[in-house]
Amino acid sequence: MKKVYYLKTCSTCIRILKALNLSSEFVLQDIKSEAITVKQVEYMKALAGSYEVLFSKRSKLYKEMDLKNQDLTERDYKHYILDHYTFLSRPVIIVDNQIFVGNSKKTIEAAQAALN
Repeated sequence: MKKVYYLKTCSTCIRILKALNLSSEFVLQDIKSEAITVKQVEYMKALAGSYEVLFSKRSKLYKEMDLKNQDLTERDYKHYILDHYTFLSRPVIIVDNQIFVGNSKKTIEAAQAALN
């Protein structure tokens, strides 16, 4: 499977997609217009190891809901990711059985290496 979960309104996601120069084999899913399914998030979790890895603590809603002062469980992370697209750390790039989550330079370099 070759897939990218991203936001088409996110300039960082768009910049990363252009830099990666993905082949036409990749399926791009704009998570705002096409919500993530339970099956998809469970697959991402299987590759990433936890829902917390997939969860964005930089989200505006994370701060607004004061989630940093709550003791969140894996079940909570899954719930929030499915509840609102902003809680998924973006982009999520899946290359076969490898997953790359987020937009750190190290993550994007690893994704680029996997593509070559």
